[in-house]
Order: sequence, then structure tokens, then C-alpha cells
Amino acid sequence: MWGLELKEKLKSTQVHALNQPDGAGVDTLGCSTGGKSRYHRIKFKPKSNRCSSASVRKALLPHGLPRTALLEPTIDPHLKPINFIETLADVYGRLETCLESEKSLISIEQYSILGGLGDPKMMRRCLRAARQHALDVHSKVVLSAWLRYERREVGLEGISPIDCSGFLLECPKATLESGYEPSSIFDNCKCVKMPDRSIDRQIFSGNESLSMEEDSAVVCFSVGNVEINCLRPKIASLSCTFKAMLYGSFLESKMEKIDFSKSGISVEGMRAVELYSRTRRVDLFSPQIVLELLSFANWYCCEELKSACDAYLVSLVGCLDDALILIEYGLEERANLLVASCLQVFLRELPSSLYNPKVMQIFTSFEAKERLASAGHASFLLYYFLSQVAMEENMVSNTTLMLLKRLAECATEKWQKALSWHQLGCVMLERKEYRSSQYYFEAAVETGHVYSLVGVARSKYRQGQGNSAYKLMNSLISEYKAIGWIYQERSLYRIGKDKIADLNTATELDPTLVFPYKYRAIARAEEKQIKEGISEIDRIIGFKLAPDCLELRAWLLIAIGDYENALRDIRAVLTLEPNYMMFHGKMSGDHLIELLGHRVQLQSQADCWVQLYDRWSSVDDIGSLAVIHQMLENDPGKSLLRFRQSLLLLRLNCRKAAMRCLHLARNNSDSEHERLVYEGWILYDTGYCEEAVVRAEKSILIQKSFEALFLKAYILADTKLDPESASYVIQLLEEALKCPSDGLRKGQALNNLGSMYLDYGTVDQAEKCYKNALEIMHTRAHQGLARVYFLRGCRKAAQDEMTKLIEKAHNNASAYEKRSEYCDHDTVKNDLNVATQLDPLRTYPYRYRAAVLMDELKETEAVEELTKAIAFKPDLQMLHLRAAFYEAMGDLSSALCDSQAALCLDPNNKDTLDLYNSICSCTTDQED
Repeated sequence: MWGLELKEKLKSTQVHALNQPDGAGVDTLGCSTGGKSRYHRIKFKPKSNRCSSASVRKALLPHGLPRTALLEPTIDPHLKPINFIETLADVYGRLETCLESEKSLISIEQYSILGGLGDPKMMRRCLRAARQHALDVHSKVVLSAWLRYERREVGLEGISPIDCSGFLLECPKATLESGYEPSSIFDNCKCVKMPDRSIDRQIFSGNESLSMEEDSAVVCFSVGNVEINCLRPKIASLSCTFKAMLYGSFLESKMEKIDFSKSGISVEGMRAVELYSRTRRVDLFSPQIVLELLSFANWYCCEELKSACDAYLVSLVGCLDDALILIEYGLEERANLLVASCLQVFLRELPSSLYNPKVMQIFTSFEAKERLASAGHASFLLYYFLSQVAMEENMVSNTTLMLLKRLAECATEKWQKALSWHQLGCVMLERKEYRSSQYYFEAAVETGHVYSLVGVARSKYRQGQGNSAYKLMNSLISEYKAIGWIYQERSLYRIGKDKIADLNTATELDPTLVFPYKYRAIARAEEKQIKEGISEIDRIIGFKLAPDCLELRAWLLIAIGDYENALRDIRAVLTLEPNYMMFHGKMSGDHLIELLGHRVQLQSQADCWVQLYDRWSSVDDIGSLAVIHQMLENDPGKSLLRFRQSLLLLRLNCRKAAMRCLHLARNNSDSEHERLVYEGWILYDTGYCEEAVVRAEKSILIQKSFEALFLKAYILADTKLDPESASYVIQLLEEALKCPSDGLRKGQALNNLGSMYLDYGTVDQAEKCYKNALEIMHTRAHQGLARVYFLRGCRKAAQDEMTKLIEKAHNNASAYEKRSEYCDHDTVKNDLNVATQLDPLRTYPYRYRAAVLMDELKETEAVEELTKAIAFKPDLQMLHLRAAFYEAMGDLSSALCDSQAALCLDPNNKDTLDLYNSICSCTTDQED
């Protein structure tokens, strides 16, 4: 993690370092402020007249305050098995025992199940596994394009859809090659290094006069009044059809002149056939003649000629316009490779190609799907990819609906039908077509997808059948174990205290559900307790950043006249979603910022740098995002600001928004060495570590900069932990600190360097780094300094150091968690409880409490402690620990299930693999 000690990677959310500002920012921030802020808030004096104040709020809130009656939770469009852990274990078990040819599809099933967790790394791992085991060209094309889409490479300027990024996994040329070599799929692609093997040639137009030696085997083909002399054995070798015609019992076998006028081929085309029969080359002809040869080959079953034409035409597909023209020929002539090449362009242009009507005509209608099927290019995989992109772009569009219908038509397995029907239900519900949504949700339920009953209930409720919806949810609660989303859904159909009771139960079972917090906050606001409503929504914003929650808080802040903090939240919303519409989609966020700008004094760019320094030092990530948003208004093309924005978003686990900002930083970069650094971070964040290091090294060769050295050091520290690598990382960070950078960046590098020194055993050097970082207000260095004191046996000093971090940090759940390591038993318990209350997604407190209970021989309570957390956060470490508990208790079947589920999340985790093998051995011994 970029902003945490390297030892804490498995315990905490990823934290990235910040980038240096421009020259003015360095002058402002480079010197020490002695811990005192030079930033002063400036506000307009409020008018004393109450009517004037009310009129201001009315202008800012033209649509009034939010109402609970209009609030409703969204239905998750992903598969959501009610027995999630058991489902994961089953998928892993099948992956272990299935045939190689089945692994690709099972990996896609795994992708669909893990989709609800929202972890991009897990999703990419599934797609890579599917691509690795893909057998046919069609699957390779779709999966390679899907992987490229997940990296959002389409947003990078100067990159064509058919450009090779250097990864065999995504290479557009490798996808069109037949063959199956899963062991080499992660190799670097060689095509970008290969020399251009194209040769200069004179294009044959069909008018050339061809000489031929006189031979008794000559046969003449006439097309109109033109005669073309051909060698009979050469033409016969083109296909069985010609062989039978020229050497069989047909009349043509005895004829020296054959009339081909009605065959549909032109004179130029027939001359090309003759030349091909002797040279076996089609690259001598113009594209128009090759297309004619393709049709001729199909008509006379010339498979070799067809393949040659197919391959040649593939080389002509260079852009979307080429693909739109050539795919029609490919579909007409069933040239599978040509169709695949054209599809590849369409898919690698997503999402922009969704808005091209000509492209969508190829996919959306039933007849279009049948045409693709005739060429071997209509599949569940294809429509799964297309429909997911369409749903991300516009849930209620006709394109999305038609693609999902095609997806359902391609579904053959149970999970495929469940997914397609459920997503169709979600789309129909958003389109307010409630009868149709009920039909599709019920179809999904029939496949065994219990979660779709939520959609059935919602559809009935919208049709005025509230009592029926309530009974449906009641039956779910009676039949299944307590699950948060069931109580959340039932709350919609209850009123008063019963409704609040269900919402509280939902939060207790699953504190990550957003709707209960929003409902309680708005309910307080309706009771004129707006500040209490803000406190309620603060609870979830503290650990789960969502635009709708920030919008709600801004809404309530405006209502109490706190325009400065409302502006902060709206800027954060627009950072996450630049086109976000406020107040139920009735006002653009930019317009609301403009209105609030009349009530809050905007800062100069220099003041913004100072303010950003203060927000960063107090670990106020939302405030930092807001400051950067304002700075980008003044300088929208500043790549350094976009980069800083992306790093904050990564720490807040907003990966999609972070990748968008990182792409903008790369596109707006002023120099080659800067662009290479941003590309390196993009590659690292999408799992291509080696390639990211190469980008850093190229940047260093051009100009030795802080950013390039820091990038290389960070990646090496994250991927190589041996002593030799650690020593090299230390050298890189020391070299980086010699380069120009601002206080924020130096603080980050010093903190990381201190962590490396500790890992290397040089405690004194580490202490020096942490203290230097604190001098320039890098607050997180308190954590590293506490570790130094602890290693020296000074637990009280370590505890005090963490207390300082808790007092300074705006977001301090991790600080409470870390302080617990240096406290006595009672304080440990209190600190971990506070950490869980502030951020229930942190897994260490649950694991610690469970381990303590297990040590006290309270096995059932220990398992329950983990189980309640696994219910809303299926985590590798918690599943591993519970599996170990089950093994110790002798419950091998439960231990096996948990270990398999954990490996489904990360199949390469060595500790879990060892545990899994141990459990399997014990199971085998019991059976024997």
C-alpha cells in the first residue's frame, strides 16, 4: 500500500502516495509549517434577516428536503447465492476436478458470483483464468476485449483498438490464432517487437496478360467473351468439386473450354483464381478481388482458398469503419476469422461502440444474433460482456434490454439462466414495467436464485400488492438464516416502529447496507432533527464512500446553512461521478456548486495547496478530494492534480473513478517521462507489475525524477520481499528523496523508507525517517514511530504515539486498530470495538476477538464471531481462520468448505493451500 507500512498490507485498505504539485506548490509547501496551518476559512457574513436566510435555502433547495416515501434500496443485478460460502466452495471444487476444456466457462461462472463483492482484482483474476483456458478463437476474442475493457485502455489517447499492449493475454493477433497453450498465456507478446514482414508487391488488378506454357492439361474457362487459360490439375486441386468436374464423370472433364459466364465470377476474378491455383497467394490481388474469391471459394467448396482469403481480409480490419464494411461479407460468406476480427474491433471499442447504431444492429435483434450464430460467433459469453457494459452505461436503454434478451436466449446452464432473467428483471423494474419485471424475477427464482424474490416482492409492491410482498419476505425470514438484505427488503412493507426495527436488524446483520442509514437519516430530518440525521449518514460515509450518501449529507448540510461543508461533499460527489445529478436527478452538481459559490469564498490556487496540505495531514480524504476538485476547476488540464486525485480515490476504494482520473493524468501529461510514470501506475493497479517496472525504468532513463524512482521502489517492495530486493528498494527511496518534491511526497517516501529500514533491521534509521516525516506533517508516520518504540520494548511510548495519530486523524479506525497492539487486555478490547464501530469492514478486530475466544476454549463463540463478519464480508483471512477452527474442532466438512471458499477468492494463497491439503489428508484418513 502506498501510504501504509508494507507490513500492514493484509490488514488495511490500499493507500497510495500523493504526487508533487507544480512549482508554485513546491515553494508554498516545501518548508516546514511547524504544525500550524496558514489556511484560514473565509465566509460571507450571514444576513440577519430570517426571511433572507430562508430564501437562500429555498434557492439552494428548490426541490425541498428528501423524503422517506421516495427512498428505496436498489436491487443488486449480480448473482447473489443465499448460501454464498457453500457456492464458492462448490465452484472451487469443480475448477479443481473439471476437464481443461470446461475451466474457461466455470471461471466465468465464478466471475458472475464474485461480481457482487465489487473487488476488481478478483474479477480480473477470473477473466484471466477464463482467457487462459479458452479453446476457440471466439472466446479468446471476447475475453481479451473484456480484459482490455476492465483496464479502461479505451480511455488512453493515441491507442488504437487493435494496438497490442504487449500482453499475450490481450494481444489482438494472438486471439485470432488457433491452439491452446495455457502455460504461455501470461508471457509478454512478441508481436510489438517483430519486424514488419510486409513485402512490396504489385497489386494484380485482373487485367494482366498471363503467359502459360502449352500443355495438354490446359483447360479454358470463358467468362462472357473472355477466355482464361488454366492448368486443369491446378484448378482441380482447389476442391473436391473441381476435381469431380474436371476429372470425374461430368461432361466438363472432356471439355477443353468451359463456360463460366453464369458462375457469378468476373473476368478479373477468374484470372485471380487461375493465378492463385499456381501461386497459392491472395496477397497479389486487390481487396475487391479477394472478396470475390471468397464468394467463389464458398460456392465451389475451396476450403484452402477460403482460408487464405479469410486470413488476408483479417489484415485489412484496421478500424471500426473497416469492420462495419467487412463483417457483412464475413457473415454472408461465413468467414469465421474475418467475423472474429471485426467483432474484436467492436468489442475493443466499448463502451463507445454501444452508441453506434450500425454496430448495435449487428448484435441486438434476434435475426442479428442468428446471423452471428451461423458464423459461430453468438454465445452467452459475448452477450454477457455486451450486456454488462450496456448496464453500466444506461440501465434502462433499449439497447441494454435487447442485449439482455439475447443473453437469455444464449443461456444454457442453470446459473446463466438465473443471471439473465434476474438482470432482465432489474432492467424492467427500472423501466417501471412491473409486470414484466415480476415475470423475469419469477423465472430467475425458478432456477434456484432465491435473491430474485426481492425483485418479485418489489414488483408486486409497485403494482399495489404490498401485503403480498410483505408475506413473501416474511416467508424468507422464516425459511432461511438471518440475512441483512431480507430484513432490509421487508422494512419497505412495514411502517412505524416495526419498519425501524427491521432496518436496525438489517444494519446489525450487515452494516454495509446503505439504505438503512439513509432512511434513518431522512426520518430524523423529517422530525426536524437534521443534525442527528447528518450524524447517522456520517456513520456509513466513514467507511463506505458512495455518491448518494454524500449527496444526502450535502442536502442536509444546506438545510442547516452549513454551505462550506455542503460544497465539500458535492465536490467529492462530482469527483466520483462527474455527471452526477442532484436532488433526484433534477439539478446538475455543477450548477449547485455555482449557487453555493455565492455563499462560500472560493480559494486561490496557492491557498488551495495550503488547504490540501492541512486536509492531508489530518487524514481527511473527502476534504482533500474537494480541494483538488476546486483546483482542477482553475487548471483542468493539470495532470499532476489528476494523479493526486486518483491516489486518494484508490485509498477510498473507488477504483473505477480512480482509473478514470489516472487516465486523464496520462492523457494530459506534458512530457514523455511523466506519461510513462502514469502508465506505470495504471499497469500496476491492473495487475501488470513487471510491465509497470519497465515503464518506471524507461522514465528514469529519460529523466531521474522522484515519481519514477518512487514508482519502481513501491512495486518492487510490494512484489519482492527478499533481503537483496529490500536493500535495492532502500537505495531507490534514498535516491528519490534527493530529487525535487513537495512536503507531501517527501513525507510519503520517508514513511515508506522507514518501513523498509524496520524490515531490514535498522531501527535507528527508521526512527530518523519517521521523525523527519512528522516534521513535515506526514501524520501517518506516528504509526511507524510507534512500531519503533514497540520493537525497543517501550509499549507505553508506542501507545502514546498511536494516541497522537488518533487525535489528529479525521479517519482513525485503523489507528485504533493499530494502537490495540500496544495496549493492555481491557484497552485492546475497547480499541478494537471502536475500530469495528467506525469501520466494520476491517477484519483484524473480528479475527483477534475470535482467536481470544478460541484460546479460552469458547469454540462456538469464536466461530460465531467470524461467522457474523463473513456474512457481509467474505474475506480470505477470516475464512482461513474459521477453517482452521473447524479443523481443530474436528468438523472437517465445514473446514473443507471454508478452505475451498477461501481459495475461490485467491487460489494462490500458500497458507490456505497448505491448510486445504492438510484438511484433505485428514478427510482421506477418516474415510480409510
